[in-house]
Amino acid sequence: MAEVRIMVGGRQYAVHCRDGEEARLHELAGMMSERVQQVSNGSPGLTEVRQLLFAGLLLADSLSEKAPAPAPAAAAAQPAEPQDDPAMLDALGELAERIEALGDSLAAQLPNA
Repeated sequence: MAEVRIMVGGRQYAVHCRDGEEARLHELAGMMSERVQQVSNGSPGLTEVRQLLFAGLLLADSLSEKAPAPAPAAAAAQPAEPQDDPAMLDALGELAERIEALGDSLAAQLPNA
């Protein structure tokens, strides 16, 4: 596992990722940093935590705009057939690993409570 130093909102963070994903992590940190700057310019005086919160919300909003529309209520009421799509299961497994690694990295940076 590689350790990468990224900059988000003018602050440096040490984050772990799988070997070979360092460039992607820098790219994602750049996207996050752009949103933090956008929030900071639009609402000066926010705390760092609130800047990161609103930056995350902006990113989530942009993702939701690209997501397909939810199914109509009638279709949602019917239980969906479980599907074992190997590609989807692999993608979900990788996403879970990334989230766990990010959580571990953030927890390591918090002061001991």
